[in-house]
Amino acid sequence: MLETITVGAVAYDPKVVGIWEGMRTYFRDQARVPVEVVLYLSYEAQVAALLAGRIDIAWNTNLAYLQSDHLSQGKCRPLAMRDTDLEWWTEIVVRTGGGVRQLSDLRGKRLALGSRDSGHAAILPVHFLGQAGLVEGRDYQSRRFDTELGKHGDTGTSEVDVLRAVLNGEADAGAVGSPFWVGVLSGQLVPTGAVESIWSSPRYHHCMFTARVDLAQEDATRFTDALFRMNGDPRFRPILEAEGLKEWVPPRTEGYASLREAALRQGFLVRSG
Repeated sequence: MLETITVGAVAYDPKVVGIWEGMRTYFRDQARVPVEVVLYLSYEAQVAALLAGRIDIAWNTNLAYLQSDHLSQGKCRPLAMRDTDLEWWTEIVVRTGGGVRQLSDLRGKRLALGSRDSGHAAILPVHFLGQAGLVEGRDYQSRRFDTELGKHGDTGTSEVDVLRAVLNGEADAGAVGSPFWVGVLSGQLVPTGAVESIWSSPRYHHCMFTARVDLAQEDATRFTDALFRMNGDPRFRPILEAEGLKEWVPPRTEGYASLREAALRQGFLVRSG
């Protein structure tokens, strides 16, 4: 049994520091599980650390989880995820009243995409459009906003750029993830009715706690048991809300199939560096 379980997370925003200070305090003081947190500036660095055994568990995006799984030949283990990770999708959005009303209208048009390592704003949109017979560079031209590379789209910055390009006419349509789109619909980002969706993708999964190859089952269970005890306890509700969930749930992997296929085709399941 490990004296300390080391967990990695990516500091894509200043709020991440506060979230993981709260998580660390919970594990050490309430759950009595000695956890230490290491913050990284990119998911590439975190995946490399997990594969090298420098951390025991990584809080990964869907792409980082698949990279860990693929590069370890399936030996890195999924441990837990958020309830909200089970229901992600991508929206193709346009200016309201513009000339693009359905996917077929994208032929010959310009599509804005988020950071190329974002599953929801770049990798999966290109994949799903390809399945619909629309090939990037042949049927439409992409305008990519690689403004947060290494963060896998977590910051939402590139999606802001996508939306801006659609609104100012630099692009005819754009791809954004469902959480960002919910913010648009709430009126927090643009005037109500300024943009609309013409297509919603199939659902897919997002983040996953991922264990290193040789993490003992005893230590993995200590971590997940403590994690699940946060559910339903009002003392820890602010931490869960800050991390965007109502409860932690056991891992489900069926919702990663589309991204796995897309990432393989687009060259993302290779060792960086």
